Amino acid sequence: MRVLHVYSGNLYGGIETMLLTLARERAVCPWLELEVALCFDGRLSGELEATGVPLHRLPEARARRPQTVRRARRALATLLEQRPFDRVVCHAAWSQALFGGVVKRAHVPLVFWAHDCATGQHWTERWARHIHPDLVLCNSRYTADSLATLYPDAPTIVLTYPIDTSSCGLTVEERAALRREFDTPEGATVLIQVSRMEAWKGHAVVVEALGRLRSKADWVWWIVGGAQRPEEARYADSLAASAERLGIADRLRFLGERQDVRRLLAAADVHCQANVAPEPFGIAYVEALAAGLPVVASRAGGAMEIVDDSCGLLVPPGDVDALALALERLIVDRAFRAKLARCATPRARQLSDPARQIRRLAQALAEMSPVGVGA
Repeated sequence: MRVLHVYSGNLYGGIETMLLTLARERAVCPWLELEVALCFDGRLSGELEATGVPLHRLPEARARRPQTVRRARRALATLLEQRPFDRVVCHAAWSQALFGGVVKRAHVPLVFWAHDCATGQHWTERWARHIHPDLVLCNSRYTADSLATLYPDAPTIVLTYPIDTSSCGLTVEERAALRREFDTPEGATVLIQVSRMEAWKGHAVVVEALGRLRSKADWVWWIVGGAQRPEEARYADSLAASAERLGIADRLRFLGERQDVRRLLAAADVHCQANVAPEPFGIAYVEALAAGLPVVASRAGGAMEIVDDSCGLLVPPGDVDALALALERLIVDRAFRAKLARCATPRARQLSDPARQIRRLAQALAEMSPVGVGA
């Protein structure tokens, strides 16, 4: 079964990570043939090409410039005429809005992969609502519960992302060298956050909580993820300013965008991402658990389906006091931290083992009703 995945490709985050996992792990289900169509070149296109999957470049499409959308749609229509695809998957509302109609007119079964909670308010969702998919895939129950605003009658399956849950073991020397690279004492408790540099990811709450722990001398916070847009650069500057105000600027390490996240996680001790808005799923949480890290997260959204008492701590969103207490416990009580760490990797594999989840995806695509008709 040949499946085309359609996406924008201009940013880098959870969807991109998941697409790369599908590409890298495709050998577990050889009869599910993966191809990808992107509108923008960038890190994602480069890393997909490196895996060897067929990559189709559509013209750049920007909704504010209708002529670019028309060109991209014509290019996709031509691709669908030239190559026999059994299914087309549009990732997120933007792709569904711009390209779902092209797929329907080509009489190819259309899958909408929902990666975010739907409100029905954004222009992409209002547009996408008029293009009814033959199947909806959701990354969590939390996301699925919101889909009534878009597709109340569409067949829907919750499919936890396939994620590389293999360990990235570091030798003692490698771990020490990586910490030295970031001016981090070997004995320090390394807190790490791996996420987009966006305000709803909760960095500012973590800064305030760590400000209350400045008397604790043995922690350092690694912030992984660089600004991709001007507003994100301004946000990063505000975090640095807050750290200066709180007297903890020397304990923060802004590592920017990295392609060695698994190594960084293996050299850290605790993953903390205290979202102020719910995470639809939370790939970063699963990756941290796979690395054997306890996770501190907000009690909201997809995190509640990933982090349980066996492997981490959940705190109310935006509650600086609760977050500070949770972090202090994990910094001070190393035995408790080790107990959570022992359960972390098994939990990640239970949720997102790539072989199992890719086979579940293949089964869902094979069993869907091949409607694919209509506008």
